[in-house]
Formats: sequence, C-alpha cells, structure tokens
Amino acid sequence: MTDRADKARWTSPLRRRRGPGWAEQTPTWRAARPALIADTLKRASARPSGNWFVVGASRAVRPGRPCGRTVGGVEVVLWRSESGDLRAGPGACPHLGAPLRDSRVVCGTLVCHWHGLALDGAAFAGWQPYPVHDDGVLVWVRLDAVGGEEPSERPVVPARPAPGSGVDAVFTAVGRCEPQDVVANRLDPWHGSWFHPYSFVDLTVVREPQGDEGGDEDDAFVVDVSFRVAGRLVVPVRAEFTAPEPRTVLMRITEGEGATSVVETHATPLTAADADRPRTAVIEAVVAASDRRGFALARAAAPVLRPLMRGTAGRLWRDDLAYAERRWELRSTGRFPG
Repeated sequence: MTDRADKARWTSPLRRRRGPGWAEQTPTWRAARPALIADTLKRASARPSGNWFVVGASRAVRPGRPCGRTVGGVEVVLWRSESGDLRAGPGACPHLGAPLRDSRVVCGTLVCHWHGLALDGAAFAGWQPYPVHDDGVLVWVRLDAVGGEEPSERPVVPARPAPGSGVDAVFTAVGRCEPQDVVANRLDPWHGSWFHPYSFVDLTVVREPQGDEGGDEDDAFVVDVSFRVAGRLVVPVRAEFTAPEPRTVLMRITEGEGATSVVETHATPLTAADADRPRTAVIEAVVAASDRRGFALARAAAPVLRPLMRGTAGRLWRDDLAYAERRWELRSTGRFPG
C-alpha cells in the first residue's frame, strides 16, 4: 500500500508550455531600467570582499600536482599538502623566478623544477604564502595588494544545499571585460527569455531590489521563470538573485523543483586594474539539489552529470560573455555610462 500511495502522490516536474513565441512575448526593455541596474551594481560593488578571489574548482587542485592561476596580474601557485590541505603563494620561485606552476609536488612539498628549491607553504627567502580557503566546491585566495580592502579571515561564501545533498559542477570561461561587466549581466534578469530562449521562457521579475530602504537582505531580484527542457516542456520555478559581495552574484531557487539549488557566478580579474585590455574569468558553480527520492541516483552519477552541467553553463556564457564584452567596449570608448 505504501509503494502504491507514493506512486499516486508522485508528480512530474515538467509542464507543457502554451505561451507566446519569442517574437510575441512582452518586451522587457522598459522594466530593465539602466539606472536600476547601475544602482544595484553600485551597491554590490560597495560590499566588502575581504580581498578574497575565487580561482577555480576545489577538485581542480589535485594532490601531487601544482595549479597555476593569475589574479589581478599576480601569478599564483596552489597545491595540496600531504594531508590534503590547500597551500598557495606567489607563482615565481624566489630563487630565479621559475614558474612554480610547472614544478612538482613531492610528499606535499612544492619542489622547483629549475634548481630543486623546496617550499612547504611557509614563508621562505622572501616568498610569502597567501591565505587560502577551500569551501568544498570552490577555492579562494586572498590577495590584499589586489583587493585593496580591509582583509577578512574568511571569504563571503553563499549558503548552499547541505554538503552531500547536491550535485555540483564548476564552469570557467574568460572574457575581455572587467568583473563589473559580468556582474551587471547577472543583475539584468530581464534579458533571460529574449537572449536565451533556448533555456528560459515566461520570465517575469516579480520583485525588484529595494535599495537602501530595505537593507542588503532585500536587495534582490525575485523572478518567476521556466527552464526549457525540450520543445514545449518546461520546469517552472521562482528564483532570487542577490550580490553578496562585489564579484559574486547568487541565484537561488526558492520555490518549485530543485528548491535550495544555487548558481554562483564569480567574476575574477585576470589582469591588473589599469590594463588596457582587461580579462576576467567567469567561474560559475552550480549546486543542484532536490527532495525527490530518485535524486540519490543523480548524486551517484555526478561524474557523468558534471560535463553535461558544464555544457549547459557554457552555452549560456557564450552569449553572456558577448553581453559583458559589449558592455565593456561601450564603456571603454565612452559610449555607455559606467
């Protein structure tokens, strides 16, 4: 009886969409007010980051091999100790400047491949380690000279589904723009069903940020949107967009299928602030969760699902990086405010 009752209560997350086509949907340009987006971006930019920058996926820093990144024009090397703890520091060897990203990790110690200088993560001969944080999905490094803010002990990590309850994947892409252009893209939800009709339909902004009146907790876009699965089949949800720190935009599903799932978009500058041709890395973490009984199978199949999740993010960011790059091009030539 219990199994039959469970089957009777089961409902499909899919809905059949009968709405207007792309050209017949309601234009959103009046609602997507440039001043509103700019003010929301300005408030996000004023929030403290503690000088923390996302550099990539946690699983990308593997035991036994170094990992090289560049943040704000600063070369960084990361590796794991013998116990698996994260280490980071300048990417140039203090001896003669060898690229430590090409060196070797031996028993948790970074050994330069030019002359064998060994670094265990502690300060040595002018080489100073950088604070790092591994949140289980992403790796962060604190660069005080790049951030220029009051440093904090830990980064602003958004709340996620409980560890072990979701499936996570991290996608990375690079664009010719600045972090603010990436964040501005995410603080414009109105472009979703126009610019990404292959993924989003029936998008409605049901609440705009309240600005200084409501405080940071109310500085959010609330959106009703349907994710397109195939043809007319969609999954409707309600989602909230917030910017917890200057280089992060968080989308959290609050109602509907996959509630508590999050998409974190992190914008990390690769070039120095005064670069003529800035480059920014988009590092997007998707943590999907569901209370459906069958979701345990999805967790078990995570290694297979992650490439599919990254592929979906990649299709969106093919377009969204064009948006961000266009915004930077207009700003840099004085044809657009910002």
